[in-house]
Amino acid sequence: MLSQLQKLSYETDGRYATDEELEFVSEFGQLFYLRVQTYQRLQAMESIIVQQVLTKIQLFEPSLFHSNNEALTAKWKRDTLRVLRYSAIAMLLNDPDSLRDRLLFWFRTIMKAFDAQRSCNVTYAIMQDVVKHHLTAPQASLFCPILEMNRQVLGAV
Repeated sequence: MLSQLQKLSYETDGRYATDEELEFVSEFGQLFYLRVQTYQRLQAMESIIVQQVLTKIQLFEPSLFHSNNEALTAKWKRDTLRVLRYSAIAMLLNDPDSLRDRLLFWFRTIMKAFDAQRSCNVTYAIMQDVVKHHLTAPQASLFCPILEMNRQVLGAV
């Protein structure tokens, strides 16, 4: 939303916006309550979501944490919580572009330096399945595309 408003500001400099240019504002208003509910649900469930993702990774991809290395697991949890929180605010504000440009591209560089793309790919694929159990279908339809973007950007080889 913020990126879209900024773009609209530049494009309409000195004139009124057209109905088509304002369409995203109307859509945002219609879905705002659902976005707030989804954000609050993610906030309340974040530790459960992250723990369930970790459990599934350890079950299906145990090699990702090199025999359950405690330090690696703790770092994974911190990073995953950070990205989850930024993703939630991006969903609330309907601004995935800012998430991608301000966090994910930077974080991708770090993940590549540690050769952690596979871990990111698995993490955000599993997280999409996990959140579907904690969110309603309309809520998941708002949030899962952001998780998929995270998977694609951070999990790219």
